[in-house]
Amino acid sequence: MRYPNIAAERAKRGMSLETMASELGVARKTLYNWEQAGNIPQSALERMSEMFDCSIDYLLGLDEQEGA
Repeated sequence: MRYPNIAAERAKRGMSLETMASELGVARKTLYNWEQAGNIPQSALERMSEMFDCSIDYLLGLDEQEGA
């Protein structure tokens, strides 16, 4: 898994792939591929950062701190 912090934040909030994908306006398979392989559009990263109240760097594993 390339971006485990995204999956961890989703799991921490009890969100399924389907629920999070719906919130982001993408297909479940698209979200799964982003979590596994990357290539996440900036706009989606910004929405995830807001959704989880954390920094984009944290979501991408570039920063160990969750804070935004």
